[in-house]
Formats: sequence, C-alpha cells, structure tokens
Amino acid sequence: MNLSNFDWTIIGLYFLFTLAVGIAVSRKAGNSTQEFFLSGRNMPWWLLGVSMVATTFSADTPNLVTGLVRENGVAGNWGWWCLLFSGMLTVFVYAKLWRRSEVMTDIEFYELRYSGKAAAFLRGFRALYLGLIFNILVTGAVSLAAIKFGEIILGMPGWQTLLIAGSVTLAYSAIGGLKAVIVTDFVQFFLAMIGSIWACIYLINMDEVGGLSKLLSNPNVTAKMDLIPDLSDPNVWIPVLLVPLAVQWWASYYPGAEPGGGGYIAQRMFSAKSEKGAVSATLLYNLAHYALRPWPWILIALASIVVFPELSDIEEAFPALSAGKLGNDVAYPAMLSYLPSGLMGLVAASLIAAFMSTMSTQLNLGASYLVNDFYQRFIKPEATEKELVAAARWFTVLSMVLGIGLGLALTDATQAFNLLLLLGAGTGLIYILRWFWWRINAWTEIVAMISSLIIAGYLTFLHDSTGLPALEGWQKTVLGAILTTIVWVVATFVTPPTSEEKLIEFYQKIQPGGPGWKPVIEKLKARSEPIDESKSQLPLELLCFLIGTFTVYAALFGTGYWIYGETTAALIATGVTVLGVVFLFRSWGKLKTVV
Repeated sequence: MNLSNFDWTIIGLYFLFTLAVGIAVSRKAGNSTQEFFLSGRNMPWWLLGVSMVATTFSADTPNLVTGLVRENGVAGNWGWWCLLFSGMLTVFVYAKLWRRSEVMTDIEFYELRYSGKAAAFLRGFRALYLGLIFNILVTGAVSLAAIKFGEIILGMPGWQTLLIAGSVTLAYSAIGGLKAVIVTDFVQFFLAMIGSIWACIYLINMDEVGGLSKLLSNPNVTAKMDLIPDLSDPNVWIPVLLVPLAVQWWASYYPGAEPGGGGYIAQRMFSAKSEKGAVSATLLYNLAHYALRPWPWILIALASIVVFPELSDIEEAFPALSAGKLGNDVAYPAMLSYLPSGLMGLVAASLIAAFMSTMSTQLNLGASYLVNDFYQRFIKPEATEKELVAAARWFTVLSMVLGIGLGLALTDATQAFNLLLLLGAGTGLIYILRWFWWRINAWTEIVAMISSLIIAGYLTFLHDSTGLPALEGWQKTVLGAILTTIVWVVATFVTPPTSEEKLIEFYQKIQPGGPGWKPVIEKLKARSEPIDESKSQLPLELLCFLIGTFTVYAALFGTGYWIYGETTAALIATGVTVLGVVFLFRSWGKLKTVV
C-alpha cells in the first residue's frame, strides 16, 4: 500500500501543526514546573475532558479492540469495558478530592497522606517505578502499534516510522509541556473520530464486505456479535465477563482507569481551574471513552473477519510484515489499507496523532514523576525552576528512547495489555480505600508494590517452566490479585499506622468523610478542634457512581442494538440511558464542589 502525495501532505500538515503548538507555548511552559506539568492549573474542563479521551486513544487502541473481537467476539471488550466502574467512581468520589489536595503529581500525594521515612521511600520508589518501568511498558506498547501501522499503511520499516513520528512528538512535548499536549489532543480527538467513522462507513460498504446487513448476517460474524458472552460455557464467560467485573476493575492498576484515579487522569484533574472543573472533565471523559468511541473500531474488526478470516490471509496480503509481528491485532491496519487516497491520509494522520498524543502524555507524566518526586525531592532539593524544567526535558528524551526500544521487542498489543494488568494486579483496592480508611499506611503500599512485582514476574516468566499446572491469562490475573491483596492486608495490620498529626492534617485538608475516619474525628473532637463534615456526601456520590455506570453501559449497548437492528432491545437501552441522564442532571446541582 503506497500513500499518495495528497495523503502525505495531510500527514505533513499535522506534523507542522503540532510543532507550531509546541513552539507557541514553549516560552510559558519553560517558566516553571507548574506550567510545564500542569499548565498553570488554569485549563477549562471541556479541554481537559477531551484531552483525557484523546490520550486514552492511542495507535494501539483500535488494534487491541480488533484483536479482542477477532479472538473472543464483541464481548471480549469487557476486558476494558469493566474499567468504567473505576472511571465513574473517580468522577463522583475522587475527582474533587484529588483537586482539593493541590499536589503536583499523584505520587506527591504519598507524603500528604502518610508520614515518616516510609512515606518518603514510597514516593521515591513509585516515582522510579511509574516514571520508568511502568511508563516504558506503556510507551513500548504504543510504539509497537506504530510499528505495525507503519509497515502496513505507510510502507516503512518500523524503526523509521518511530524515528519520524517519535522525533516530532519529542520536540513539541519537550518544549511545550502539558499545554502543548492538551491543545494537540483536542485537535487529535476530532481528527480521530472523523477518521474512524468515515473509514468504518467506507470499509463496511466496500464490495468485499457488502454493506452492514450482509456483514451482520455473515456466519463468521454472527458468532462474534454478542455483547454478553455465552453464559452456558464457563470457559467463556468466566474469563471474558466474570473476572473483569468481579476482580479486574478494582484490583488492577491500568493507565487511564486507575482505581481511585491517578496517572494522566489525575494530572489533568490537577490542571483544572476548580474542583467542579475536575469532576466535569472526568465525566466527559468517561462518557466519550466508553459510550461514544468504540463502535467504529468494533465494526471494522467484524468486517476484518470477512476480509481476512485467518491470520494466514493477512500474512499472504502483507508479506513484508516483520517476523513475529503477526497477530489478530494487525487486522485493523490491514483493513485500513483498502481506504482511498485522501481518506487514507486523514486516517493515517489520525492514527499518527493518536500515537503522538499518548506518547506525549506519557513522556510528560513520566518526567513529572522523575523530576518532582525523585530528582527535586531526593537529589537536588535546591534546584531552581529553570534547572527543573531542563531536567524534565532530559527525562522526556530518556523515556522516549527506552519506550521505542521496548516497542521494537514486543510482538502483540494484547500481550502488552495483559502484562500491564498483571503487574498492577492486587494493588487497586488500596488506591480506593486509602482515602477513606485511616489504617492504610505507607508500608501497605510498599509491600503491595513489591509483592505485585514479584508475583507478576513469577507468573509471567517462571510459572510455566516449574512443572506446575499451566494457568490461563485470566487465572494469573485473579491469582496475582488474591495473593497481593492478602499480603498487603496483613502488612497493614502488622506495621505501625501513620502518625496522628499527619492523619489529622490530611483529614482537615481533604475532608473525605466516611466511617473509616471515625478514630481521627474522635481525636479532633477530644481536642475541641473544628470539624467541617459538610463537604462529605459519600452516599449521594456512590449512588451517582452506580447510576452513572449503568447509564453509560446502557448508551453503549443501545448504540450496538441500533446498529444490529434489534429495535426492542435498543429502545429499552435508550430508555435506561435517558432515565439515568435525568437522574444525574438533577443530582448534579446537589453535589458540593468548589467552583
């Protein structure tokens, strides 16, 4: 597949746009770390919400969805649909708490919540773990998708695609900071949506597929269309539906859906003008990410089953594809190769933009951890703002190089997705409870992180060679979550609690509410200190969380049923969506947030 000059022009114009944005905001971004990492805490909620959505859409996201659909049907998407529970919990419970904390990173939070040397160690440990190890895994997975996209669509070797797109990404993210990332994200989102919907319409109606009705009546496709997996077969519904809904959403730490909020979602909440802005941005993100965006990818994935029924068909059509890079996820870029000139350029630019959006966010986020929570905190506390911004730019370069290197070594997007879930298995519940249970301490998190790494390493690299019964991927996730949770719960009770003064300071600043702070509240009353519990609305927040979750699922399912032509189910789902929206609209004014 060779792109036309018109296609390359579209791609080139996007490159120029991103560089222009980076240059335009570079002077202000270089003034301070607050500007470089948080855009001066002055970004509007709608821009932040769109940025969250854009960042979550990387070049590997449609590849991942395609792989899931081809392997497990549409229901295979519950592997990430389940994360909506975590997302909506962040919207209604945690977003305002994060913004109220006024920290620069979610890792700085540790010394706000915990005390002593253990808290300092945890901050430094997590800075290196998330800033280097975890961040490089994410950028590696994103780079892998860019490699496959480049080899199939652009006709370039993988390293060449990464060199060009990576260099532009590095340039604008290193000089423009988070503001450059957020502004380019806004354009990228609309470019991606237009490209994916237009591509979906074109590909479904090409002769090889025959239109929507023929696609949905194809025997190979009908077997993959169910939104709920076959409940009569435990080998299907347990890993595809039960494990994600019962364990995965709360147990795992996954970028963009961290239990209790975190990562680049938290970074954008910190950048909001107010608590209300943080809540609004996060709600917009969850609505768009789960209800608005998935169906064009799903339909293209189903169409790929008609055009490329087997992996051998893709291999035959693209003999230049690098050895070891062939997988079901590559069916998405293979389908895009059928697009005509002009549309191909638009879609290619949108996928390159998706790669650049996620990479730039991860680079900026990783640098914020390494600079704010490691370099400044432990290496050079007296560093000037100019020195810190310079360090941030150097760390950005380092992360890019290491992430690209890992991308060249990986083979499959699903492989990277499962590894990320396994690495964080069992730690997620801590991030939910630490705001509402005084007894969780720094040692809880230290033990959880270390045990998770050890258990994940064993299950991933050693278990299969020990002679013990082999485990499926979902079994490893559940076992890792159970073992890690047991370890950190025990550690919580056998290690000393956070100091009384730190707990009181945290409670007075954040006002989290809930029964888990009863001992701290009693101490405050014994001291005759004022207690403001008016900001806590936990029952209403949890109700909004549940209604919001089912509202978004109803919108997701309703869209699917309308596409499938199942009118009765579509009307029911749409009705549930409308009722949910009405409830949330009426409750919105009752939620107390600082404007």
